[in-house]
Amino acid sequence: MLTGRLADVSRSRVRGLIEAGAVQVEDQPATKPSAAVSAGQIIQVVLAPRAPEWDITPEDISLDVLYEDTSLAVINKQAGMVVHPAPGHATGTLVHALLHRYGRRLSALTDAARPGIVHRLDRGTSGVMVVALTDAAHHRIADQFATRTVDKEYLALVYGRPKASRGTIDAPLGRDRSDRKRISANSNQTRPALPRWHLEEDFPGPGLTLLRAFPRTGRTHQIRAHLAHIHHPVVGDALYAGKQWKGIQDIAVRQMIAGFGRPALHAHRLAFEHPDDGRRMEFEVAPPADMDALLASVRQARRS
Repeated sequence: MLTGRLADVSRSRVRGLIEAGAVQVEDQPATKPSAAVSAGQIIQVVLAPRAPEWDITPEDISLDVLYEDTSLAVINKQAGMVVHPAPGHATGTLVHALLHRYGRRLSALTDAARPGIVHRLDRGTSGVMVVALTDAAHHRIADQFATRTVDKEYLALVYGRPKASRGTIDAPLGRDRSDRKRISANSNQTRPALPRWHLEEDFPGPGLTLLRAFPRTGRTHQIRAHLAHIHHPVVGDALYAGKQWKGIQDIAVRQMIAGFGRPALHAHRLAFEHPDDGRRMEFEVAPPADMDALLASVRQARRS
């Protein structure tokens, strides 16, 4: 109920306020986020300003900024860039670059390692991301992701050709029981995920297909894991596809994939409502040079 009354405060912060004793019902501290209240009861909330506790040194890393205003920025993330600091990636992340460009303007609703980050892309995935520059913007954009009103569209070059020209993959995902690095339907704790896809371009020569995928949720590795689930893993994906390129007859294509070094997956389009005035915003970027060159090689093989 409180998240509906406190428009600029996220659910996670409301939970933290309750746990910190900053929410009182009839002059008594609220005991838990799920506690029931009755009509007419007086609820008091103490909203103390929060100072971000970021211990991250900004780095002067070039960013491809598609759009920015006082509330948000839209970035074309390069492939190979990790979104936020994590074990093994203490420097060179998107967050380091964002802190250099925007500093303390970034939202502080998430943990100290992820200022401004509303959603993420895998390290090897390129394409469109939105970043929040205020807590209010972060809350409103995050709600759009949660309620699935954000339109997301990816381009994926995959092995093989699906029998149909379009489809939906209905397979709940979770951490694989046998390999914790992988996400799959072979999990003890799956969560719903239902992406749509349709065939964009067919390459029968090398036996590859370019698909457009439309994920509904933000599950980890969702597109990569789902396409592997239907036996059409993303080209270049070492975790889910292995070395299937060894079976491609065209030498040039085989060499291109062997040296590609990442999943051929690109976040092509992102559309959402501006958090301040509700206007619909849409951003679209073409695949980067490496994926463009790979597609050119595949198209050449199709013509041969």
